[in-house]
Amino acid sequence: MTSEVIIDVQPKEISIALLEDKNLVEYQVEPKSASFTVGNIYAAKVRKLMPGLNACFVDVGHERDAFLHYLDLGSQFCSYEKYLKQVQSDRKKLYPISKASRLPDMPKEGSVQTSLKVGQEILVQVVKEPISTKGPRLTCELSFAGRVVVLIPFNEKVSVSSKIKKGEERARLKQLIQSIKPKNFGVIVRTSAEGKKVAELDSELKILLKRWEDAITKFQKTTNRPQIVFEETGRAVAMIRDLFNPTYDGIYVNDEEIFNQVKDYVGLIAPDKSGIVKLYEGKVPIYDNFNVTKQIKSGFGKTVNYKRGAYLIIEHTEALHVVDVNSGNRTRSENGQEANALEVNLGAADELARQLRLRDMGGIIVVDFIDMNLAEDRQLLYERMCKNMQKDRARHNILPLSKFGLMQITRQRVRPAMDVNVEETCPTCFGRGKIKSSILFTDQLESKIDQLVNKIGIKRFSLHVHPYVAAYINQGIVSLKRKWQLKYGLGINIISSQKMAFLQYEFYDRKGEFIDMQEEIETK
Repeated sequence: MTSEVIIDVQPKEISIALLEDKNLVEYQVEPKSASFTVGNIYAAKVRKLMPGLNACFVDVGHERDAFLHYLDLGSQFCSYEKYLKQVQSDRKKLYPISKASRLPDMPKEGSVQTSLKVGQEILVQVVKEPISTKGPRLTCELSFAGRVVVLIPFNEKVSVSSKIKKGEERARLKQLIQSIKPKNFGVIVRTSAEGKKVAELDSELKILLKRWEDAITKFQKTTNRPQIVFEETGRAVAMIRDLFNPTYDGIYVNDEEIFNQVKDYVGLIAPDKSGIVKLYEGKVPIYDNFNVTKQIKSGFGKTVNYKRGAYLIIEHTEALHVVDVNSGNRTRSENGQEANALEVNLGAADELARQLRLRDMGGIIVVDFIDMNLAEDRQLLYERMCKNMQKDRARHNILPLSKFGLMQITRQRVRPAMDVNVEETCPTCFGRGKIKSSILFTDQLESKIDQLVNKIGIKRFSLHVHPYVAAYINQGIVSLKRKWQLKYGLGINIISSQKMAFLQYEFYDRKGEFIDMQEEIETK
């Protein structure tokens, strides 16, 4: 199996696509100005106590107050509070955590009223991003995740991932970490640490310790509350950190700055694999080049076709996600209805497992498969679904088919489900339902080019249009593109972009900055 990561950096957002055997399996989009992402740490204030819920609402700067339950304070909350007071008592010199004393654990049956008060300053970490009408979910048990280890302040435990099965390796890793971990810190050893030498483990521990020191220093030096004191690494690097596999065939980036960040990180965690990170410099948009755009447009939306006429209907509601399996106009199997239903359902299980990862659907998922009479067929479908979900990093639970033929799945939800609107709004009528004559579209483009060159003074630029329009502009010995170049200069470049709607166009300067030339008045 070949695996490739494609990173598309745009002026307003960064999107990342993971391909397995050229098939899109994961897709994430993050605005460049994103905040309140999982892993961010804030110096915040308690806004309101909720004794009935044994929880409180915390002001972290989001439009909606964040939620913090008593059990999420952590067993060492008292130690944290004492240490933070010691840090704030002297703003010139940082009180070392190695000298901090550990207080007795918080009782699990305690009350939020006895532990917190309104206006109290606390350090919190986001564990669940804002979803719908809910604010972020918080914890006071801070952690700093690396590639091979996770560092946890005020914790003395060393835990090894359960996915490392060999007893000797588990004992080796535990002994190594015990010998090199800083005082008053706990460590979780991740699966990727298997076979790693002590130098690599020690190097990453020092990096994570530096992140803790930077965060606590920022908390010490500033008085503004709420305030972010530690920001998780960018989505590009974070995804590479969590997903990276030595078997990756390539990581392609179309931005030099992000390329350098990713290359440095891969060089840090796997020096022999830094060569797989490549800067994409092609003229065709990076997603078009790797056939990602087409897969996004076909993979999202209400209806998903997957196998010889069969399709899924996916509905997203406030409470759960509902999936209906339909055989459509598929030709029935010669072996009868039962065999046909089994074949359609097995194909649906394969596609659904991909869709759950692709859309990052969390919470409750209910799937209405085609009815099957044989118990062994229903068991086969259940086993197929479980096998397909083994690649999924999110925690999940799958129940066998119910009497009604429904399969219930729960999947960890830490951020809103990925939803890409694949319907296109007409760029020339702006949704009103009337457009100018389409035959005049190229005349409209030429007037924009004339305006750019002769009035604004931009001589070199790229024009992104739908592939059909691009083909029309480039056709013939003396093409329309050639005529424009002779008339307005050779700096005109026509780019075929699959993400463009049929009569949509976008101008970009030589630096790749978007030039807004579209006016609604032009359609009147």
